Amino acid sequence: MLDRDLGEVLDDAALLQRADVVGLLRDGATAGAQIRSTQESAVEADLAARIEDRPRALVLLCRSAVGATAARMLAALLGPVCPVPVVLADLVPAWVGPLDVVVGHVEDGHDRPLAESVYRAARRGARLLLTLPEDGPVAAAAAGSSVLLYPRVAAPPGLSLPRAVTGGLLAARALGLLSVDLDRVADGVDREAERDHPVHETFVNPAKTLALRLSDRIPLLWGLDPVATAVAAHAAHSLAAFSGLVADAGDYQNAVRRPALYRSVAGQAQSLDIFADPDDQVAPRPRVLLLSIQRGDEAMALARQAGEAVPGGDVVSPETDLDGPAGGDADVLGALTLAARFDLCAVYLGLATGALGGSGELAGAGR
Repeated sequence: MLDRDLGEVLDDAALLQRADVVGLLRDGATAGAQIRSTQESAVEADLAARIEDRPRALVLLCRSAVGATAARMLAALLGPVCPVPVVLADLVPAWVGPLDVVVGHVEDGHDRPLAESVYRAARRGARLLLTLPEDGPVAAAAAGSSVLLYPRVAAPPGLSLPRAVTGGLLAARALGLLSVDLDRVADGVDREAERDHPVHETFVNPAKTLALRLSDRIPLLWGLDPVATAVAAHAAHSLAAFSGLVADAGDYQNAVRRPALYRSVAGQAQSLDIFADPDDQVAPRPRVLLLSIQRGDEAMALARQAGEAVPGGDVVSPETDLDGPAGGDADVLGALTLAARFDLCAVYLGLATGALGGSGELAGAGR
């Protein structure tokens, strides 16, 4: 079994599920449930009445990896025309007061520096909305006037992005800054989870296809728009966390300004021999994925230009059936769809190569 081809292993659903002893494949498919349960928590907490007046500043916390992705994604969705200054910070800034709103996703409820900054902001009358664990000093520091949304759908660290993003979108909607139909988004990410289900073979399973394309490669994940760049950072985190694969992530405009890396990518495409024996390969080759989420003529033109400028680069965009303005339902669904696909891709790779440990049945597959 250790000598089996990676594609064969990925198509063996029973084998994957036996190796997935902690249920990561199941957890990676809970995006829709996370969105719905977070909405329910917000209604019960009377969020709309507690965070409604437009603030002096909107502070988005970036303390955890998932929290940072959610913050950057929300800032990108709000865009440069947002009527409220948006501040991204690791901890709640000391200047925050009663005219400000703080939104964040917390994965470590025992983070004392964060708890101290949250306590200071709450004491000064700032309005806070946090998605966080129920136990620990952070929840205790924010108790009282803050809106605290505890998890109702269990998800391990790294797979809670839908809940984090939903918390931010609910705050933005209450403040009149964004209007997103989260029920439609939840239905859309459920469809992605179905497409990525272990029982579906690689040729019809986007997450497994992505896993095959990234195996034995160095992923270069470059966003063609701000929302896609945030998703690229999340994808790099997931690949490292669940498959042990190290990836480069950033925005396309800056990525191509790194001359040595760009020459390496271009040189690889020019010297590619389709008849070469993969076993003779000395080192992993880069695989450039150009992530595109936001739509419109300008976005399409940039995608075409990037595809031509980066030899061998593949433009990756989510297939959604929603349309709308920038920062709307289509962008949110596209971002969470692509993030979920990379999450499950990373889990599939981790299970198939043995990087996640578990039963060890699949260790060495595809090598």
